[in-house]
Amino acid sequence: MYFYVKAIHIIFIVTWFSGMFYIPRLFIYNREAQDKTDVEKQILTPQFQIMMKRLWFGITWPSAILTLIFGTWMGFLYGSIPQWLWIKLGFVACLYAYQFSLQKIYANQMKGIFTLTSQQLRLWNEVATVFLIAIVMLVVVKQSMSLVWALVGLVVFIGLLMSAIRIYKLLRK
Repeated sequence: MYFYVKAIHIIFIVTWFSGMFYIPRLFIYNREAQDKTDVEKQILTPQFQIMMKRLWFGITWPSAILTLIFGTWMGFLYGSIPQWLWIKLGFVACLYAYQFSLQKIYANQMKGIFTLTSQQLRLWNEVATVFLIAIVMLVVVKQSMSLVWALVGLVVFIGLLMSAIRIYKLLRK
């Protein structure tokens, strides 16, 4: 039973991350649509809002909830909780906090409130990537991974990611 629950848990993790990777892109496109001509804005904004609503409530939130349900079920089937799993659960808690921050951005954009620039949204889009790498490395490598080297690697990755975003910004200009 454990492996079936684990497989379903992984499937919902994948769909949840898919939603978290794509929704900020829609936020960016919707934000940039506000700078278009009135005709373009009147066409694009409602279309992006439909896309955001379907993705957010049809895929992302259901996947987040089912990930939590099947992950909890898997935890009960697993029994004891090793130290690496506590660290992973800390990252997962941060990932849910990120989900709630995306919910706030979603709610604001649906009301026509744009508090973040497209560049800020591009940066915020990468947070899910950082969590994905941290969680997968922790789950796969577990005890053989040095916490210090893991943190160094994560910081280096974040630095490379930020550099790539800055280069992209320069190339867009």
